[in-house]
Amino acid sequence: MSALTITHTHAEGTLIDGTSRGDGSAEILKAQRWRWSRNLGSWYIPQSRDRRAKLPQINATATALRAAGFTVELDIDDTYRPTACVEADKIARQAARVDALDAKADRKAGTAEAAWAADQAAHDALPEGGEPIKVGHHSETRHRRAVEKSWNALSKAVAAEREAATARGRADAAAKTTDRRYAPVTVARRIDKLTAELRRLERDRDGYTRTLHTNKQTGQKYVETHEAASGDYRERVLAEIEHTADELAYWKGVRAHQIDAGTATAYNRDVVAVGDLVRYVGHFHRVLKVNAKTVTIGSIVGGSWTDRVPYTEIRGLRDGQGRPVRIDDGARVVDLDTGPDAA
Repeated sequence: MSALTITHTHAEGTLIDGTSRGDGSAEILKAQRWRWSRNLGSWYIPQSRDRRAKLPQINATATALRAAGFTVELDIDDTYRPTACVEADKIARQAARVDALDAKADRKAGTAEAAWAADQAAHDALPEGGEPIKVGHHSETRHRRAVEKSWNALSKAVAAEREAATARGRADAAAKTTDRRYAPVTVARRIDKLTAELRRLERDRDGYTRTLHTNKQTGQKYVETHEAASGDYRERVLAEIEHTADELAYWKGVRAHQIDAGTATAYNRDVVAVGDLVRYVGHFHRVLKVNAKTVTIGSIVGGSWTDRVPYTEIRGLRDGQGRPVRIDDGARVVDLDTGPDAA
């Protein structure tokens, strides 16, 4: 039996070396949720690149392969890469995928064009004027073959057209993936998520307590205590803290660049005031309350409904008189030359 090596790095993901067609490994790897990549020429675990090794899946695979008579070695490197490097690779891979899908869409479009040309030729071969088939006539067989050929050509043309449209749709969608990933709102949400994740990891590192319940009669608090992480778990937490802090710094840099470029706006409680109008989900709403991370909004024309909107979700800001509000060096500036009260 072949000697196999399961490797994992954050740059390449989880791969297996040494397999060959017909050696019996394919069935085992499929059962363990591995996939074959023609581009890599190897089996791989999906979604394993730039993530921690999926040790339960890896160990289960190694056990199954050894039980089948294979010699299996593991080579696991769980070192994180810098976020800037990870993102550069993602952008490059996505660009290559867009190019491949564009080429495929062009090939499908060419196939569809040829199929329609074949359909037209088959249609032109039919008797003019929609002449019916003359049953019993010497032309019947030829006529039926011509009709069948025309129908087959039409069917192939329609199928080719659909495949071409699907391929073009996939190419167009792929072309927008990176833009969506770096959209200002998406970046802001990612920063909030990473900030919360970093706080959680730091609590695990240092230990913390939380109140589960307070007795209303005695005032006694029932507290749950979590000790600071220790041993191997502490080492993993420290590695996650370093990685998450690196991610957070990267995306904060992206956010700062977007603000400087004017593609994102840093609204906050120092800029937005009660009575202002904020644009959210395509409409302007009255600000009822200014909070630390959100604003409470209600309808301009009145009504009992309210909602809380994060500052990062605000798409535009006006004062109570409808005049645009902009941010200049972090300060609120009302444009007095526009709006309904302008001269």
